[in-house]
Amino acid sequence: MATVQVAFWVVVMLVAIAIAFDFMNGFHDAANSIATVVSTGVLKPQTAVAFAAFFNVLAIFVFHLKVAATVGKGIVDPGIVDHHVVFGALLGAIFWNIVTWWYGIPSSSSHALIGGYAGAAITKAGFSAIIASGWTKTLVFIVVSPLVGMAAGWGLMVGTMWLFRKQRPAKMEPLFRGMQITSSALFSLSHGANDAQKTMGIIVSLLVAGQAYFVNETGFLSHFYLASGDEIPFWIKLGAHMAIALGTLMGGWRIVHTLGSRVTKLRPIGGFCAETGGASAIFLATYLGIPVSTTHTISGAIVGVGATQRLSAVRWGVAANMIWAWIITIPASAAVAAISYLIVAAVRG
Repeated sequence: MATVQVAFWVVVMLVAIAIAFDFMNGFHDAANSIATVVSTGVLKPQTAVAFAAFFNVLAIFVFHLKVAATVGKGIVDPGIVDHHVVFGALLGAIFWNIVTWWYGIPSSSSHALIGGYAGAAITKAGFSAIIASGWTKTLVFIVVSPLVGMAAGWGLMVGTMWLFRKQRPAKMEPLFRGMQITSSALFSLSHGANDAQKTMGIIVSLLVAGQAYFVNETGFLSHFYLASGDEIPFWIKLGAHMAIALGTLMGGWRIVHTLGSRVTKLRPIGGFCAETGGASAIFLATYLGIPVSTTHTISGAIVGVGATQRLSAVRWGVAANMIWAWIITIPASAAVAAISYLIVAAVRG
């Protein structure tokens, strides 16, 4: 019976850490949802984060859980997942989020989590722990998602400017201020849908793996552990969405400044095009079950919008720093996860 109690509380602690990571994901990635609408002055910062948080939660009722299934069963072999692997994955992702938040770098919380998951799994079982098909989609979209965002932002901006070419900019400003509220809502919805599901996938993997510690099945424990990852209980869905929404509500203002004003200067028409283009790309990826980076996508969309004015309108040095952060996110979080796994495995024997 003692073994059950120890294992149970270990699992509870790890679920809490996963929820804490999801909160940090929202905090770190709040800039994705609100940077453009704040920088253009359409919404005040506190109003913007509350608005974004609401749509982060609303996503629970809109999307199927294909991304959660990919993370839970399509990235790492579920057979090698245990508490040590999950702990290493979460610690690696949290560490990288803290570093990039501190320096105001809009890196990907999603790729930090996936990198940490892979790093801990490889440390335990070697590269055979990695599921190649899931990683192929993920790695391809590291490159594709910002390019799609850039193309969508650029295309929408060019098309919108052509459509309203005979109108005076001052006359169109109120229209696009209203439209940007809609586009911000769409992006916040896409952000909540794609990012919250990644944490769901980790929690489900943990609870399925926890069955190995069953001795005497009691009523509460039988509802806490999962027989398989095919169905995700509502409490996991609600917990993930609420955590990311609360993190968004807190707002990672260092990164808001980078995305909202340091990459390029935005007006409401540009903010509308960037958010709509980014949201469209993420909606597509979520529908396909691909865990993409909302950070990469909105960053690419903002660059695409800025490039329609002139290439010099984009601060390419800032963009280059962001790209370097994207490149090292997975290996950095994987390295921290690997070290964390080794320490915990050694301590617990």
